[in-house]
Amino acid sequence: MKSDAISEIVCGVCPRHCRIQEGSCGFCGARKNQRGQNVCANYPYLTALASDPIEKKPLRRFFPGSRILSAGSFGCNLACPFCQNYTISQASRRQILPHCRRLTERELADIALEREDDIGIAFTYNEPLISYEYIIGTARLVRPQKKVVIVTNGCVSREVMEAVLPYTDAMNIDLKGDGTFYREKLGGNLETVKDSIRLAAASCHVEVTTLVIPGVNDTDEWMRREAAWLAGISPELPLHVTRYFPRYRCDIPATPVQSVYHLAHVAGEYLKYVYPGNV
Repeated sequence: MKSDAISEIVCGVCPRHCRIQEGSCGFCGARKNQRGQNVCANYPYLTALASDPIEKKPLRRFFPGSRILSAGSFGCNLACPFCQNYTISQASRRQILPHCRRLTERELADIALEREDDIGIAFTYNEPLISYEYIIGTARLVRPQKKVVIVTNGCVSREVMEAVLPYTDAMNIDLKGDGTFYREKLGGNLETVKDSIRLAAASCHVEVTTLVIPGVNDTDEWMRREAAWLAGISPELPLHVTRYFPRYRCDIPATPVQSVYHLAHVAGEYLKYVYPGNV
């Protein structure tokens, strides 16, 4: 959507609604104003391409025991101080491009289709939905022979979610904390994430991940609220309760292992499938 200023556009991919000047990128580093058009600045560059166990996404109830080709680019629309992939998600285009591999949708699809040991392709590592056009273009070429998985923070517009869901077989979506945490620490919006989870759960297989951070989201009260809300969508919606480790700009000590198991038990009062992670 264009603003009144001809040289500026307002990006609608996520709730930040960045005002982007001609030739510049938004906060995520992956949406660019190119002659008044909102284009993918990270197209068609990949920072990582590897075969992973499906459980690493993490997905525990979607083709368990299988492997999937995992692809990541660069850029993210959140500013998580604990990001484990910050070297690609928070890197600038100038910093990262010399280290990227260039693969068009057709080239990536051909690689995925040729890999007999992988069930499909997972878009992961950075925030993939800021490059939703690339996902759709690739998915059109690999489905239904191969599965398409998206690992996302879920903090994108309803329009983006509705555009990708017809081409998606499974998602893992982060649910990181309460509204204040999203707003003040991450630059995101909790209600947008919750809307993404609801939309995706009605369309494809969904699992949710919560990274448990001491002093942030490690109380029984928070976990009960989260698990009860997820159970309202479906008590069979899988939840991954994952241990935090210090990363990037966050030096809070690692989550005690017993806290992860305890909170997983709390969530299990509401949800059928709860999985402790990183323990």
